[in-house]
Amino acid sequence: MITVQLADRVKNLPPYLFASIDKMKQNALSKGVDLIDMSIGDPDIPTPKHIVDAMKKAVENPEHHRYPSYEGMLSYREAAAGWYKHRFNVSLDPKTEVLSLIGSKEGIGHIPLAFLNPGDIVLVPSPGYPVYPVATLFAGGESYTMPLKEENGFLPDFKTIPADILKRAKLMFLNYPNNPTAATAHAELYKDAIELAEKYNIIICHDAAYSEIYYDNEKPMSFLELDGAKDVGIEFHSLSKTYNMTGWRIGFAAGNSDVLAGLGKIKTNLDSGVFQAIQEASIVALQTEDAILSGIRRIYQERRDSLYGGLKELGLRIIKPKATFYLWAKVPSGFDSTDFVTFLLEKAGVLGTPGVGFGAPGEGYIRFALTQSTKRIKEAAERIKSAIEKR
Repeated sequence: MITVQLADRVKNLPPYLFASIDKMKQNALSKGVDLIDMSIGDPDIPTPKHIVDAMKKAVENPEHHRYPSYEGMLSYREAAAGWYKHRFNVSLDPKTEVLSLIGSKEGIGHIPLAFLNPGDIVLVPSPGYPVYPVATLFAGGESYTMPLKEENGFLPDFKTIPADILKRAKLMFLNYPNNPTAATAHAELYKDAIELAEKYNIIICHDAAYSEIYYDNEKPMSFLELDGAKDVGIEFHSLSKTYNMTGWRIGFAAGNSDVLAGLGKIKTNLDSGVFQAIQEASIVALQTEDAILSGIRRIYQERRDSLYGGLKELGLRIIKPKATFYLWAKVPSGFDSTDFVTFLLEKAGVLGTPGVGFGAPGEGYIRFALTQSTKRIKEAAERIKSAIEKR
């Protein structure tokens, strides 16, 4: 029998947040709890029928049963470029400025491998998507936290980053609309980021997975709309949230051709591309009529309003989100974020995500995902109210 020893990079990993949440969930379900799970950002709304129908047809084509191209079918990349032009009026060369991904998580996880040497720094927003610091760790880099504070609208304050850190930084992750805080960004933030990147030769990686989940017709902008953006960085997009395709695992990156070429070199050595039938169906997805997407947004807006109203009545401090399908709320006094999640699970059968799981600056907050029906969300609000009143 051999002795199995994990590599240091794995030993040093923090527990993956959502794996821990899943254990809590399974434990509650095993006890027969009628659980209302609002912890994971996995849409419960089905993929639109026209996309599923396109997939059924594409699967039957034997041409798609062989290895796909590493960078993605040109027709898929053309569809992504066309979507960018239609949505943001941004022109992209589909051959060099668009790269297919096995979901945006894959691209985010791999890009540090292309550009970091041991000891290089990545500027990471916190609270933020856990993959940013983990991918940095895998590549031998060091994360420098950019705290996202409520008093700053959950935007990073670049002026507080020391010059010696900026000189060692190779990448900067940004994410707006933001997970977990649901904050949105303005053009000035991107302009400041571009200026900083040009001065210190930093690659900007903007995670825009939630750009199409917005409310009151306040459409988030793309980082690539700004002058100079393509000179310094790329933007990650996912079809998961926009079209309810989380299980399909497809996305794309767009922007600076040299950065995409570097990411592409990693991908050609580590994966074999996206199943072409999925790419074919995704071309149809990217051409979806806005009436269908508006209907999806209306569902989330109804859910947002129901949960926001219910939590507001309890006196919880919460900012009404303009985008994403998350609510980010301050936990009541007497709790830290983990305690409050445990309290709600045990006393109300409602599962959220502790803010500290997204980084130390998230302590004191809880994230709720609007991935339950309006009826269940209203019930969750009532259960939370009852549990807090009885404590």
